[in-house]
Amino acid sequence: MDSGDKTTTPTPRATPSHEAPAWVRCDGCETLIYGKRFARSFRVCPECGDHARLTARDRMDHLLDPGSARLLETEGPPHDPLDFTDTKPYTDRLAEARDATDLSEAVLCAHGTIQGQPVVAAVMDFRFLGGSLGCGVGTRITHAARTSLRTRVPLLLVTASGGARMQEGALSLMQMAKTAQALADLDEAGILVVSLITDPTYGGVAASYATLADVILAEPGARLGFAGPRVIEQTTRERLPAGFQTAEFLLGHGLVDDVVPRAALRGRLANLLALCRPGTEPGPGQSESGQPAPGQRESGSPEPPDAESVAERPPDGDALLRSLEDLPRREAWEAVRLARHPDRPTTTQYAEHLLEDFHELHGDRSAADCPALIGGPGRLDGHPVMLIGHDKGGPRLAERQRCHFGMATPAGYRKAARLMRMAAKLGLPVVALIDTPGANPGADAESGGQAVAIAENLRLMSRLPVPIIAAITGEGGSGGALALAVADRVLISVNGIYSVISPEGCAAILWKDAEAAPEAASALRLHARDLLRLGVVDGVVPEPAGGAHQDHTEAAALLGRALTTTLRGLVPWDPEELLRARHERFHRFGLEETSQ
Repeated sequence: MDSGDKTTTPTPRATPSHEAPAWVRCDGCETLIYGKRFARSFRVCPECGDHARLTARDRMDHLLDPGSARLLETEGPPHDPLDFTDTKPYTDRLAEARDATDLSEAVLCAHGTIQGQPVVAAVMDFRFLGGSLGCGVGTRITHAARTSLRTRVPLLLVTASGGARMQEGALSLMQMAKTAQALADLDEAGILVVSLITDPTYGGVAASYATLADVILAEPGARLGFAGPRVIEQTTRERLPAGFQTAEFLLGHGLVDDVVPRAALRGRLANLLALCRPGTEPGPGQSESGQPAPGQRESGSPEPPDAESVAERPPDGDALLRSLEDLPRREAWEAVRLARHPDRPTTTQYAEHLLEDFHELHGDRSAADCPALIGGPGRLDGHPVMLIGHDKGGPRLAERQRCHFGMATPAGYRKAARLMRMAAKLGLPVVALIDTPGANPGADAESGGQAVAIAENLRLMSRLPVPIIAAITGEGGSGGALALAVADRVLISVNGIYSVISPEGCAAILWKDAEAAPEAASALRLHARDLLRLGVVDGVVPEPAGGAHQDHTEAAALLGRALTTTLRGLVPWDPEELLRARHERFHRFGLEETSQ
Protein backbone atom coordinates (compact mmCIF):
# COMPACT_ATOMS: atom_id res chain seq x y z
CA MET A 1 0.00 0.00 0.00
CA ASP A 2 1.08 3.62 -0.41
CA SER A 3 3.04 5.15 2.42
CA GLY A 4 1.68 8.65 1.93
CA ASP A 5 3.57 11.51 0.40
CA LYS A 6 6.92 11.04 2.05
CA THR A 7 9.76 12.85 0.36
CA THR A 8 13.46 12.61 0.82
CA THR A 9 16.40 14.51 -0.50
CA PRO A 10 17.67 12.46 -3.41
CA THR A 11 21.03 10.84 -3.48
CA PRO A 12 23.75 13.13 -4.84
CA ARG A 13 22.94 13.95 -8.43
CA ALA A 14 25.19 11.98 -10.71
CA THR A 15 26.11 13.36 -14.09
CA PRO A 16 26.13 10.98 -17.05
CA SER A 17 29.90 11.14 -17.09
CA HIS A 18 30.40 9.76 -13.59
CA GLU A 19 31.38 6.29 -14.88
CA ALA A 20 32.16 7.16 -18.48
CA PRO A 21 34.87 5.02 -20.07
CA ALA A 22 37.59 6.76 -22.05
CA TRP A 23 36.06 5.70 -25.37
CA VAL A 24 32.58 4.42 -26.30
CA ARG A 25 31.48 2.58 -29.44
CA CYS A 26 28.09 3.77 -30.77
CA ASP A 27 25.58 0.93 -31.09
CA GLY A 28 24.10 2.60 -34.15
CA CYS A 29 27.04 3.40 -36.39
CA GLU A 30 29.92 1.78 -34.44
CA THR A 31 31.85 5.06 -34.38
CA LEU A 32 34.27 5.48 -31.50
CA ILE A 33 33.26 8.47 -29.36
CA TYR A 34 35.29 10.15 -26.63
CA GLY A 35 33.62 9.03 -23.41
CA LYS A 36 33.29 12.44 -21.75
CA ARG A 37 31.88 13.96 -24.93
CA PHE A 38 29.34 11.14 -25.14
CA ALA A 39 28.36 11.74 -21.52
CA ARG A 40 28.01 15.50 -21.99
CA SER A 41 25.62 14.89 -24.91
CA PHE A 42 23.59 12.63 -22.62
CA ARG A 43 24.56 9.58 -24.65
CA VAL A 44 23.49 10.79 -28.09
CA CYS A 45 25.94 9.87 -30.85
CA PRO A 46 27.31 13.01 -32.54
CA GLU A 47 27.74 11.11 -35.81
CA CYS A 48 24.48 9.23 -36.39
CA GLY A 49 22.20 10.66 -33.69
CA ASP A 50 21.60 7.28 -32.04
CA HIS A 51 20.01 7.78 -28.61
CA ALA A 52 21.60 5.33 -26.18
CA ARG A 53 19.78 4.40 -22.97
CA LEU A 54 20.00 6.56 -19.87
CA THR A 55 19.67 5.42 -16.28
CA ALA A 56 16.72 6.77 -14.32
CA ARG A 57 19.00 9.06 -12.31
CA ASP A 58 20.73 10.36 -15.41
CA ARG A 59 17.35 10.92 -17.04
CA MET A 60 16.19 13.02 -14.08
CA ASP A 61 19.48 14.88 -14.14
CA HIS A 62 18.83 15.70 -17.78
CA LEU A 63 15.16 16.71 -17.52
CA LEU A 64 14.67 18.26 -14.07
CA ASP A 65 16.05 21.59 -12.93
CA PRO A 66 19.21 21.30 -10.82
CA GLY A 67 18.38 20.84 -7.15
CA SER A 68 14.62 20.59 -7.73
CA ALA A 69 14.17 16.81 -7.48
CA ARG A 70 12.68 15.41 -4.29
CA LEU A 71 12.17 11.67 -4.40
CA LEU A 72 8.85 10.08 -3.52
CA GLU A 73 9.04 7.01 -1.30
CA THR A 74 6.50 4.22 -1.13
CA GLU A 75 6.42 1.03 0.84
CA GLY A 76 7.08 -1.82 -1.53
CA PRO A 77 4.85 -4.88 -1.95
CA PRO A 78 6.10 -8.37 -0.93
CA HIS A 79 9.43 -9.08 -2.59
CA ASP A 80 8.42 -12.49 -3.92
CA PRO A 81 4.62 -12.94 -3.82
CA LEU A 82 4.71 -16.30 -5.68
CA ASP A 83 7.86 -17.76 -4.12
CA PHE A 84 9.02 -18.02 -7.72
CA THR A 85 12.11 -19.91 -8.89
CA ASP A 86 13.33 -20.54 -12.42
CA THR A 87 17.06 -21.12 -12.83
CA LYS A 88 17.47 -19.11 -9.63
CA PRO A 89 15.13 -17.73 -6.97
CA TYR A 90 13.35 -14.49 -7.80
CA THR A 91 14.63 -13.01 -4.54
CA ASP A 92 18.19 -13.49 -5.81
CA ARG A 93 17.34 -11.73 -9.07
CA LEU A 94 15.88 -8.80 -7.15
CA ALA A 95 18.95 -8.54 -4.96
CA GLU A 96 21.25 -8.62 -7.98
CA ALA A 97 19.22 -5.91 -9.73
CA ARG A 98 19.31 -3.70 -6.66
CA ASP A 99 23.05 -4.13 -6.27
CA ALA A 100 23.70 -3.43 -9.96
CA THR A 101 21.51 -0.33 -10.23
CA ASP A 102 21.46 1.11 -6.69
CA LEU A 103 17.66 1.26 -7.10
CA SER A 104 14.98 -0.50 -5.09
CA GLU A 105 12.74 -0.95 -8.16
CA ALA A 106 12.62 -0.31 -11.89
CA VAL A 107 11.13 3.19 -11.54
CA LEU A 108 12.25 6.33 -9.76
CA CYS A 109 9.61 8.94 -8.83
CA ALA A 110 10.10 12.55 -7.77
CA HIS A 111 8.65 16.01 -7.41
CA GLY A 112 10.60 18.53 -9.45
CA THR A 113 10.50 21.34 -11.95
CA ILE A 114 11.36 21.63 -15.64
CA GLN A 115 12.41 25.17 -16.50
CA GLY A 116 10.48 26.27 -13.44
CA GLN A 117 7.28 24.34 -14.26
CA PRO A 118 6.24 21.93 -11.48
CA VAL A 119 5.95 18.26 -12.38
CA VAL A 120 5.70 14.83 -10.81
CA ALA A 121 8.03 12.53 -12.75
CA ALA A 122 8.08 8.72 -12.82
CA VAL A 123 11.17 7.54 -14.69
CA MET A 124 11.81 3.89 -15.54
CA ASP A 125 15.23 2.21 -15.62
CA PHE A 126 15.68 -0.64 -18.10
CA ARG A 127 18.69 -2.00 -16.20
CA PHE A 128 16.42 -3.20 -13.39
CA LEU A 129 15.08 -6.54 -14.70
CA GLY A 130 14.46 -5.03 -18.12
CA GLY A 131 12.21 -2.34 -16.68
CA SER A 132 9.57 -5.01 -16.18
CA LEU A 133 6.18 -4.11 -14.75
CA GLY A 134 5.66 -5.79 -11.41
CA CYS A 135 3.85 -4.96 -8.20
CA GLY A 136 6.59 -2.60 -7.07
CA VAL A 137 6.52 -0.59 -10.31
CA GLY A 138 2.71 -0.52 -10.33
CA THR A 139 2.66 0.76 -6.74
CA ARG A 140 5.13 3.53 -7.49
CA ILE A 141 3.42 4.66 -10.70
CA THR A 142 0.10 4.74 -8.86
CA HIS A 143 1.59 6.69 -5.99
CA ALA A 144 3.10 9.21 -8.39
CA ALA A 145 -0.31 9.63 -10.06
CA ARG A 146 -2.00 10.14 -6.69
CA THR A 147 0.63 12.70 -5.74
CA SER A 148 -0.06 14.48 -9.02
CA LEU A 149 -3.77 14.37 -8.23
CA ARG A 150 -3.35 15.69 -4.68
CA THR A 151 -1.01 18.51 -5.67
CA ARG A 152 -2.73 19.20 -9.01
CA VAL A 153 0.64 19.08 -10.78
CA PRO A 154 1.11 17.44 -14.21
CA LEU A 155 2.46 13.90 -14.36
CA LEU A 156 5.40 12.94 -16.59
CA LEU A 157 5.93 9.24 -17.31
CA VAL A 158 9.26 8.23 -18.86
CA THR A 159 8.97 4.61 -19.98
CA ALA A 160 11.52 1.89 -20.72
CA SER A 161 10.34 -1.69 -20.36
CA GLY A 162 10.50 -5.13 -21.85
CA GLY A 163 7.02 -5.99 -20.56
CA ALA A 164 5.35 -7.57 -17.55
CA ARG A 165 7.35 -9.25 -14.78
CA MET A 166 6.75 -12.96 -15.26
CA GLN A 167 8.02 -13.87 -11.78
CA GLU A 168 4.96 -12.16 -10.26
CA GLY A 169 2.40 -13.96 -12.43
CA ALA A 170 -1.16 -12.62 -12.58
CA LEU A 171 -0.34 -10.04 -9.91
CA SER A 172 1.93 -8.39 -12.46
CA LEU A 173 -0.92 -8.38 -14.99
CA MET A 174 -3.13 -6.58 -12.49
CA GLN A 175 -0.72 -3.63 -12.42
CA MET A 176 -1.89 -2.66 -15.91
CA ALA A 177 -5.43 -2.12 -14.62
CA LYS A 178 -4.19 -0.50 -11.42
CA THR A 179 -2.13 2.13 -13.22
CA ALA A 180 -4.87 2.71 -15.81
CA GLN A 181 -7.30 3.47 -12.98
CA ALA A 182 -4.85 5.97 -11.51
CA LEU A 183 -4.58 7.80 -14.83
CA ALA A 184 -8.36 7.76 -15.22
CA ASP A 185 -8.55 9.69 -11.93
CA LEU A 186 -6.27 12.33 -13.44
CA ASP A 187 -8.52 12.50 -16.49
CA GLU A 188 -11.53 13.22 -14.30
CA ALA A 189 -9.60 15.88 -12.37
CA GLY A 190 -8.37 17.63 -15.51
CA ILE A 191 -4.65 17.15 -14.86
CA LEU A 192 -2.21 16.86 -17.74
CA VAL A 193 -0.36 13.57 -18.27
CA VAL A 194 2.61 13.39 -20.64
CA SER A 195 4.51 10.23 -21.50
CA LEU A 196 7.97 10.09 -23.00
CA ILE A 197 8.64 6.83 -24.81
CA THR A 198 12.26 5.71 -24.67
CA ASP A 199 13.82 2.59 -26.14
CA PRO A 200 12.36 0.03 -25.67
CA THR A 201 8.77 0.18 -24.32
CA TYR A 202 6.89 -3.09 -24.75
CA GLY A 203 4.19 -5.31 -23.29
CA GLY A 204 2.19 -4.34 -20.23
CA VAL A 205 3.72 -0.88 -19.93
CA ALA A 206 2.97 -0.10 -23.60
CA ALA A 207 -0.59 -1.36 -23.13
CA SER A 208 -1.29 0.73 -20.02
CA TYR A 209 0.16 3.95 -18.71
CA ALA A 210 2.67 4.59 -21.51
CA THR A 211 -0.10 5.12 -24.08
CA LEU A 212 -2.87 6.55 -21.87
CA ALA A 213 -1.31 10.02 -21.65
CA ASP A 214 -2.78 13.18 -23.13
CA VAL A 215 0.45 13.80 -25.04
CA ILE A 216 2.82 11.03 -26.13
CA LEU A 217 6.33 12.07 -27.12
CA ALA A 218 9.06 9.66 -28.21
CA GLU A 219 12.80 9.86 -28.56
CA PRO A 220 14.21 9.20 -32.04
CA GLY A 221 14.43 5.49 -32.76
CA ALA A 222 12.55 4.46 -29.61
CA ARG A 223 10.53 1.28 -30.09
CA LEU A 224 6.99 0.87 -28.76
CA GLY A 225 4.63 -2.07 -29.09
CA PHE A 226 2.66 -4.73 -27.28
CA ALA A 227 4.50 -7.69 -28.79
CA GLY A 228 8.18 -7.51 -29.64
CA PRO A 229 9.35 -7.97 -33.24
CA ARG A 230 10.91 -11.37 -32.56
CA VAL A 231 7.62 -12.70 -31.16
CA ILE A 232 5.69 -11.25 -34.10
CA GLU A 233 8.00 -12.79 -36.70
CA GLN A 234 8.00 -16.17 -34.95
CA THR A 235 4.20 -16.15 -34.79
CA THR A 236 3.43 -14.87 -38.28
CA ARG A 237 6.46 -16.35 -40.08
CA GLU A 238 6.76 -13.03 -41.92
CA ARG A 239 9.55 -10.47 -42.05
CA LEU A 240 8.64 -7.10 -40.59
CA PRO A 241 9.24 -3.89 -42.57
CA ALA A 242 12.30 -1.79 -41.83
CA GLY A 243 11.76 0.61 -38.96
CA PHE A 244 8.72 -1.28 -37.69
CA GLN A 245 7.62 -0.08 -34.20
CA THR A 246 10.16 2.76 -34.15
CA ALA A 247 9.11 6.25 -33.08
CA GLU A 248 9.18 7.47 -36.67
CA PHE A 249 7.01 4.56 -37.83
CA LEU A 250 4.56 5.21 -34.99
CA LEU A 251 4.34 8.92 -35.82
CA GLY A 252 3.39 8.11 -39.40
CA HIS A 253 0.72 5.72 -38.15
CA GLY A 254 -0.88 8.19 -35.76
CA LEU A 255 0.22 6.53 -32.51
CA VAL A 256 2.46 9.22 -31.02
CA ASP A 257 2.23 13.00 -31.04
CA ASP A 258 5.81 13.80 -31.94
CA VAL A 259 9.40 12.54 -32.09
CA VAL A 260 11.65 14.87 -30.09
CA PRO A 261 15.46 14.68 -29.93
CA ARG A 262 16.87 14.43 -26.41
CA ALA A 263 18.46 17.87 -26.61
CA ALA A 264 15.06 19.50 -27.24
CA LEU A 265 13.06 17.63 -24.60
CA ARG A 266 13.40 20.05 -21.70
CA GLY A 267 12.11 23.02 -23.66
CA ARG A 268 9.30 21.04 -25.25
CA LEU A 269 8.15 19.59 -21.95
CA ALA A 270 8.36 22.92 -20.12
CA ASN A 271 6.14 24.62 -22.71
CA LEU A 272 3.56 21.84 -22.55
CA LEU A 273 3.50 21.97 -18.76
CA ALA A 274 3.07 25.76 -18.81
CA LEU A 275 0.27 25.64 -21.37
CA CYS A 276 -1.80 22.92 -19.83
CA ARG A 277 -1.10 22.94 -16.10
CA PRO A 278 -4.29 23.63 -14.10
CA GLY A 279 -2.18 25.13 -11.29
CA THR A 280 -3.75 25.47 -7.87
CA GLU A 281 -6.54 23.70 -6.09
CA PRO A 282 -9.95 24.76 -7.42
CA GLY A 283 -11.41 27.59 -5.40
CA PRO A 284 -15.02 28.10 -4.30
CA GLY A 285 -17.37 27.79 -7.22
CA GLN A 286 -14.79 26.08 -9.46
CA SER A 287 -14.85 22.55 -10.75
CA GLU A 288 -11.88 20.17 -10.62
CA SER A 289 -10.99 21.20 -14.16
CA GLY A 290 -10.42 24.79 -13.06
CA GLN A 291 -13.55 26.03 -14.86
CA PRO A 292 -16.36 27.79 -13.01
CA ALA A 293 -18.69 25.17 -11.58
CA PRO A 294 -22.20 24.77 -13.02
CA GLY A 295 -24.40 27.61 -11.84
CA GLN A 296 -21.41 29.76 -10.85
CA ARG A 297 -19.76 32.72 -12.58
CA GLU A 298 -16.39 34.26 -11.98
CA SER A 299 -16.45 37.22 -9.62
CA GLY A 300 -17.10 40.41 -11.53
CA SER A 301 -18.22 38.63 -14.70
CA PRO A 302 -21.22 40.17 -16.43
CA GLU A 303 -24.55 38.45 -16.11
CA PRO A 304 -25.13 36.54 -19.35
CA PRO A 305 -28.34 37.07 -21.28
CA ASP A 306 -30.68 34.21 -21.92
CA ALA A 307 -29.79 31.45 -24.38
CA GLU A 308 -31.79 32.83 -27.29
CA SER A 309 -30.23 36.27 -27.19
CA VAL A 310 -26.77 34.72 -26.80
CA ALA A 311 -27.29 32.73 -29.98
CA GLU A 312 -28.42 35.79 -31.93
CA ARG A 313 -26.20 38.58 -30.64
CA PRO A 314 -22.85 39.03 -32.39
CA PRO A 315 -19.75 39.58 -30.23
CA ASP A 316 -19.07 43.01 -28.80
CA GLY A 317 -16.25 45.20 -30.08
CA ASP A 318 -15.25 46.42 -33.52
CA ALA A 319 -13.11 43.47 -34.58
CA LEU A 320 -15.99 42.01 -36.61
CA LEU A 321 -18.32 43.20 -39.32
CA ARG A 322 -21.80 42.71 -37.93
CA SER A 323 -24.24 44.40 -40.28
CA LEU A 324 -25.07 43.88 -43.94
CA GLU A 325 -24.23 47.52 -44.65
CA ASP A 326 -20.61 46.84 -43.62
CA LEU A 327 -20.17 44.02 -46.11
CA PRO A 328 -19.16 44.38 -49.76
CA ARG A 329 -21.60 43.35 -52.44
CA ARG A 330 -20.12 40.89 -54.93
CA GLU A 331 -21.18 38.05 -57.14
CA ALA A 332 -21.29 34.69 -55.37
CA TRP A 333 -18.91 33.13 -57.88
CA GLU A 334 -16.35 35.84 -57.16
CA ALA A 335 -16.57 34.88 -53.45
CA VAL A 336 -15.99 31.24 -54.43
CA ARG A 337 -12.95 32.21 -56.46
CA LEU A 338 -11.44 34.24 -53.61
CA ALA A 339 -12.20 31.59 -50.99
CA ARG A 340 -10.33 29.01 -53.09
CA HIS A 341 -7.32 31.16 -53.92
CA PRO A 342 -4.26 28.90 -53.50
CA ASP A 343 -2.25 31.65 -51.77
CA ARG A 344 -4.69 32.17 -48.91
CA PRO A 345 -3.09 31.56 -45.49
CA THR A 346 -3.31 28.00 -44.21
CA THR A 347 -4.04 26.97 -40.63
CA THR A 348 -0.33 26.24 -40.19
CA GLN A 349 0.51 29.78 -41.27
CA TYR A 350 -2.19 31.29 -39.07
CA ALA A 351 -0.83 29.31 -36.12
CA GLU A 352 2.66 30.71 -36.75
CA HIS A 353 1.33 34.26 -36.74
CA LEU A 354 -1.28 34.03 -33.98
CA LEU A 355 -0.07 31.57 -31.35
CA GLU A 356 2.81 31.53 -28.94
CA ASP A 357 4.21 28.14 -27.92
CA PHE A 358 2.07 26.25 -30.45
CA HIS A 359 2.74 22.51 -30.30
CA GLU A 360 1.30 20.50 -33.16
CA LEU A 361 0.12 17.10 -31.94
CA HIS A 362 -0.23 14.18 -34.31
CA GLY A 363 -2.35 11.12 -34.90
CA ASP A 364 -5.70 9.59 -34.06
CA ARG A 365 -4.04 7.04 -31.71
CA SER A 366 -5.55 4.33 -33.85
CA ALA A 367 -4.17 4.06 -37.36
CA ALA A 368 -3.01 7.25 -39.04
CA ASP A 369 -2.10 10.92 -38.92
CA CYS A 370 -4.09 12.95 -41.42
CA PRO A 371 -2.10 15.99 -42.66
CA ALA A 372 -5.28 17.70 -43.87
CA LEU A 373 -6.26 18.43 -40.28
CA ILE A 374 -3.80 19.78 -37.74
CA GLY A 375 -4.05 20.86 -34.12
CA GLY A 376 -2.45 21.36 -30.76
CA PRO A 377 -2.25 23.72 -27.77
CA GLY A 378 -0.88 27.24 -27.87
CA ARG A 379 -1.45 30.74 -26.51
CA LEU A 380 -3.75 33.21 -28.26
CA ASP A 381 -3.02 36.70 -26.92
CA GLY A 382 -1.70 35.01 -23.77
CA HIS A 383 -4.71 32.72 -23.28
CA PRO A 384 -4.13 28.96 -23.62
CA VAL A 385 -6.33 27.42 -26.33
CA MET A 386 -6.57 24.24 -28.36
CA LEU A 387 -6.26 25.08 -32.05
CA ILE A 388 -7.73 22.66 -34.60
CA GLY A 389 -8.03 23.33 -38.29
CA HIS A 390 -8.04 22.12 -41.87
CA ASP A 391 -4.81 22.65 -43.75
CA LYS A 392 -4.62 22.76 -47.54
CA GLY A 393 -0.84 22.73 -47.61
CA GLY A 394 -0.08 26.05 -49.31
CA PRO A 395 0.33 27.03 -52.97
CA ARG A 396 2.66 24.24 -54.11
CA LEU A 397 0.87 21.35 -55.79
CA ALA A 398 2.93 18.61 -54.13
CA GLU A 399 2.20 19.99 -50.68
CA ARG A 400 -1.49 20.40 -51.45
CA GLN A 401 -1.60 16.81 -52.66
CA ARG A 402 0.11 15.63 -49.48
CA CYS A 403 -2.56 17.45 -47.46
CA HIS A 404 -5.38 16.04 -49.64
CA PHE A 405 -6.28 19.64 -50.57
CA GLY A 406 -7.63 20.12 -47.06
CA MET A 407 -10.05 17.20 -47.29
CA ALA A 408 -9.67 15.35 -44.01
CA THR A 409 -9.88 11.57 -43.71
CA PRO A 410 -11.60 9.71 -40.84
CA ALA A 411 -8.25 9.73 -39.05
CA GLY A 412 -8.25 13.53 -39.26
CA TYR A 413 -11.65 13.86 -37.64
CA ARG A 414 -10.72 11.31 -35.00
CA LYS A 415 -7.56 13.30 -34.30
CA ALA A 416 -9.68 16.42 -33.93
CA ALA A 417 -11.98 14.59 -31.53
CA ARG A 418 -9.01 13.45 -29.45
CA LEU A 419 -7.72 17.01 -29.19
CA MET A 420 -11.17 18.33 -28.29
CA ARG A 421 -11.49 15.78 -25.49
CA MET A 422 -8.05 16.83 -24.26
CA ALA A 423 -9.18 20.46 -24.35
CA ALA A 424 -12.27 19.60 -22.31
CA LYS A 425 -10.16 17.74 -19.75
CA LEU A 426 -7.75 20.65 -19.31
CA GLY A 427 -10.31 23.44 -19.57
CA LEU A 428 -8.89 24.89 -22.80
CA PRO A 429 -11.19 26.79 -25.20
CA VAL A 430 -11.26 25.32 -28.69
CA VAL A 431 -10.50 27.50 -31.73
CA ALA A 432 -11.37 25.78 -35.02
CA LEU A 433 -10.16 27.19 -38.35
CA ILE A 434 -12.12 25.77 -41.27
CA ASP A 435 -10.93 25.72 -44.87
CA THR A 436 -11.96 22.61 -46.78
CA PRO A 437 -13.83 21.70 -49.96
CA GLY A 438 -15.39 18.91 -47.87
CA ALA A 439 -14.54 15.58 -46.31
CA ASN A 440 -12.23 13.24 -48.21
CA PRO A 441 -14.29 11.42 -50.88
CA GLY A 442 -11.92 8.49 -51.38
CA ALA A 443 -12.80 4.80 -51.10
CA ASP A 444 -10.36 4.36 -48.22
CA ALA A 445 -12.08 7.16 -46.32
CA GLU A 446 -15.46 5.54 -46.82
CA SER A 447 -14.27 2.11 -45.72
CA GLY A 448 -12.55 3.80 -42.76
CA GLY A 449 -15.84 5.17 -41.44
CA GLN A 450 -15.90 8.74 -42.74
CA ALA A 451 -19.58 9.29 -41.99
CA VAL A 452 -19.25 7.88 -38.48
CA ALA A 453 -16.18 10.01 -37.72
CA ILE A 454 -18.02 13.18 -38.75
CA ALA A 455 -21.16 12.24 -36.83
CA GLU A 456 -19.13 11.51 -33.70
CA ASN A 457 -17.56 14.97 -33.90
CA LEU A 458 -20.96 16.64 -34.21
CA ARG A 459 -22.13 14.85 -31.07
CA LEU A 460 -18.90 15.51 -29.19
CA MET A 461 -18.89 19.24 -29.94
CA SER A 462 -22.53 19.61 -28.97
CA ARG A 463 -21.61 18.57 -25.41
CA LEU A 464 -18.04 19.86 -25.06
CA PRO A 465 -17.96 21.85 -21.77
CA VAL A 466 -15.52 24.56 -22.93
CA PRO A 467 -15.95 27.58 -25.19
CA ILE A 468 -15.75 26.80 -28.91
CA ILE A 469 -15.09 29.35 -31.64
CA ALA A 470 -15.18 28.29 -35.28
CA ALA A 471 -13.85 30.58 -38.02
CA ILE A 472 -14.32 29.76 -41.70
CA THR A 473 -11.16 31.20 -43.20
CA GLY A 474 -11.73 30.04 -46.79
CA GLU A 475 -14.01 27.25 -47.95
CA GLY A 476 -16.58 25.72 -45.64
CA GLY A 477 -17.62 22.65 -47.59
CA SER A 478 -20.50 20.50 -46.40
CA GLY A 479 -20.25 18.06 -43.46
CA GLY A 480 -16.49 18.14 -43.63
CA ALA A 481 -16.65 21.76 -42.47
CA LEU A 482 -19.52 21.31 -40.02
CA ALA A 483 -17.51 18.59 -38.23
CA LEU A 484 -15.46 21.46 -36.72
CA ALA A 485 -18.21 24.10 -36.58
CA VAL A 486 -20.67 23.05 -33.86
CA ALA A 487 -19.53 26.08 -31.90
CA ASP A 488 -20.70 28.82 -29.55
CA ARG A 489 -19.64 31.42 -32.10
CA VAL A 490 -19.21 30.87 -35.84
CA LEU A 491 -17.27 33.51 -37.75
CA ILE A 492 -16.43 33.73 -41.43
CA SER A 493 -13.83 35.70 -43.35
CA VAL A 494 -15.34 38.33 -45.61
CA ASN A 495 -14.20 36.31 -48.64
CA GLY A 496 -15.18 32.94 -47.18
CA ILE A 497 -17.98 30.62 -48.25
CA TYR A 498 -20.05 28.00 -46.40
CA SER A 499 -22.38 25.60 -48.16
CA VAL A 500 -24.10 22.24 -48.05
CA ILE A 501 -22.42 21.28 -51.35
CA SER A 502 -19.95 22.74 -53.83
CA PRO A 503 -21.45 24.90 -56.59
CA GLU A 504 -20.13 22.41 -59.16
CA GLY A 505 -21.78 19.49 -57.38
CA CYS A 506 -25.05 21.33 -57.03
CA ALA A 507 -25.01 22.33 -60.71
CA ALA A 508 -24.27 18.79 -61.84
CA ILE A 509 -27.15 17.36 -59.79
CA LEU A 510 -29.86 20.00 -60.21
CA TRP A 511 -28.92 21.78 -63.44
CA LYS A 512 -27.50 18.60 -64.97
CA ASP A 513 -24.63 20.80 -66.10
CA ALA A 514 -21.43 21.50 -64.15
CA GLU A 515 -20.97 24.66 -66.21
CA ALA A 516 -23.90 26.14 -64.28
CA ALA A 517 -21.74 26.39 -61.16
CA PRO A 518 -21.84 30.23 -60.98
CA GLU A 519 -25.64 30.15 -61.12
CA ALA A 520 -25.69 27.45 -58.43
CA ALA A 521 -23.35 29.49 -56.24
CA SER A 522 -25.74 32.41 -56.33
CA ALA A 523 -28.72 30.21 -55.51
CA LEU A 524 -26.95 28.53 -52.59
CA ARG A 525 -26.47 31.84 -50.73
CA LEU A 526 -23.02 30.69 -49.65
CA HIS A 527 -21.08 33.92 -49.17
CA ALA A 528 -20.62 35.95 -45.98
CA ARG A 529 -23.34 38.50 -46.60
CA ASP A 530 -26.12 35.93 -47.00
CA LEU A 531 -24.78 33.74 -44.21
CA LEU A 532 -24.87 36.67 -41.79
CA ARG A 533 -28.43 37.49 -42.88
CA LEU A 534 -29.49 33.89 -42.34
CA GLY A 535 -27.91 33.82 -38.89
CA VAL A 536 -25.62 30.93 -39.80
CA VAL A 537 -22.61 33.04 -38.80
CA ASP A 538 -22.33 35.54 -35.94
CA GLY A 539 -19.83 37.92 -37.46
CA VAL A 540 -17.57 38.52 -40.43
CA VAL A 541 -13.80 38.88 -40.20
CA PRO A 542 -12.32 41.66 -42.37
CA GLU A 543 -9.52 40.86 -44.82
CA PRO A 544 -6.76 42.92 -46.42
CA ALA A 545 -7.68 44.78 -49.59
CA GLY A 546 -7.95 42.25 -52.41
CA GLY A 547 -8.19 39.25 -50.10
CA ALA A 548 -6.23 37.39 -47.42
CA HIS A 549 -3.80 36.04 -50.02
CA GLN A 550 -2.46 39.57 -50.58
CA ASP A 551 -1.02 40.00 -47.06
CA HIS A 552 -0.78 37.02 -44.71
CA THR A 553 0.47 39.09 -41.79
CA GLU A 554 -2.41 41.55 -41.94
CA ALA A 555 -4.92 38.75 -42.52
CA ALA A 556 -3.65 36.97 -39.40
CA ALA A 557 -3.78 40.18 -37.35
CA LEU A 558 -7.41 40.76 -38.37
CA LEU A 559 -8.36 37.19 -37.60
CA GLY A 560 -6.51 37.32 -34.30
CA ARG A 561 -8.41 40.42 -33.18
CA ALA A 562 -11.71 38.77 -34.04
CA LEU A 563 -10.86 35.55 -32.22
CA THR A 564 -9.52 37.33 -29.14
CA THR A 565 -12.55 39.60 -28.86
CA THR A 566 -14.90 36.65 -29.24
CA LEU A 567 -12.98 34.49 -26.79
CA ARG A 568 -13.08 37.17 -24.09
CA GLY A 569 -16.84 37.21 -24.31
CA LEU A 570 -17.10 33.44 -23.82
CA VAL A 571 -14.49 32.64 -21.19
CA PRO A 572 -16.57 33.86 -18.18
CA TRP A 573 -19.40 31.46 -18.98
CA ASP A 574 -19.80 28.27 -17.01
CA PRO A 575 -20.27 24.94 -18.82
CA GLU A 576 -24.03 24.62 -18.24
CA GLU A 577 -24.71 28.05 -19.73
CA LEU A 578 -22.45 27.37 -22.71
CA LEU A 579 -24.13 24.06 -23.46
CA ARG A 580 -27.63 25.50 -23.09
CA ALA A 581 -26.87 28.37 -25.44
CA ARG A 582 -25.10 26.11 -27.94
CA HIS A 583 -28.08 23.77 -28.00
CA GLU A 584 -30.48 26.66 -28.58
CA ARG A 585 -28.29 28.08 -31.34
CA PHE A 586 -28.54 24.97 -33.50
CA HIS A 587 -32.06 24.01 -32.45
CA ARG A 588 -33.52 27.20 -33.92
CA PHE A 589 -32.08 26.70 -37.43
CA GLY A 590 -34.85 25.88 -39.85
CA LEU A 591 -37.61 27.41 -37.75
CA GLU A 592 -39.66 29.97 -39.62
CA GLU A 593 -38.24 33.09 -37.95
CA THR A 594 -34.64 32.22 -38.89
CA SER A 595 -35.36 32.16 -42.61
CA GLN A 596 -36.77 35.68 -42.88
